[in-house]
Amino acid sequence: MQVIVRPTREAACNLAAAIIEDQIRERPDSVLGLATGRTMEELYAKLADKHQRNGLDFSLVRTYNLDEYIGIPPEHPGSYRYYMNKNLFEKINIDLRNTHLPLGMSRDVAKECRDYETSIRRNGGIDLQLLGIGATGHIGFNEPLSALKSRTREKPLTPITIQQNRDLFPNPDEMPRCAITMGVGTILEAKRILLLATGAEKADILAKAVEGPITAMISATAIQLHERCSVIIDTAAATKLKELEYYDWIYQNESEWAPYHRRGL
Repeated sequence: MQVIVRPTREAACNLAAAIIEDQIRERPDSVLGLATGRTMEELYAKLADKHQRNGLDFSLVRTYNLDEYIGIPPEHPGSYRYYMNKNLFEKINIDLRNTHLPLGMSRDVAKECRDYETSIRRNGGIDLQLLGIGATGHIGFNEPLSALKSRTREKPLTPITIQQNRDLFPNPDEMPRCAITMGVGTILEAKRILLLATGAEKADILAKAVEGPITAMISATAIQLHERCSVIIDTAAATKLKELEYYDWIYQNESEWAPYHRRGL
């Protein structure tokens, strides 16, 4: 795992966008795992700009989102399908048939979860998985006590998560209590993981996820097990980390990051 601290939220998003851009340019038919949330809105705006200004081609890209709420239709403003269409898919040249989210209105949720796993495997697995981190330390909706080998499944949401997300709904009382989420085990099978987090409110949980012990109580700690995981954060989110000098040394000296230095990132 590598931790990269950039001076601002915008700089962190710029670096994350550049990594995703390079993935697509190197492999135009990449399978991307996508996340939602406030931080991702800025990242997706930058990717859309790269398409519109620099010709970044999404026509062969396939995507799988981490999660979707149960009980609301795709056109609902609170659904993640609505979020993805609005913030990214409608702004790029991606084929919507290649964009996948769990179907929250499925009559057979267990089958929907199994089918989602099967679809990921049939497409060769996820090349790059984008993650955020929630208030409880969850990745996807893998709330506390999620098994580290868990697969895509139905998951009840904690009161903290409900409180954190309910204001994103036009009517906060419509906030669902359950969601379909990729499992921790599913996420760890991605060839590369990119976790993006910004803001002082993420500092405490991020320090536990990155420098604390691996525990099912904080599902984000599982990324420590991944052989190719990059955690990109801004200085506000980094304030509780203990090894900042070492993380900066890695970014300045490892050859993997030299191309990004040359691009001013």
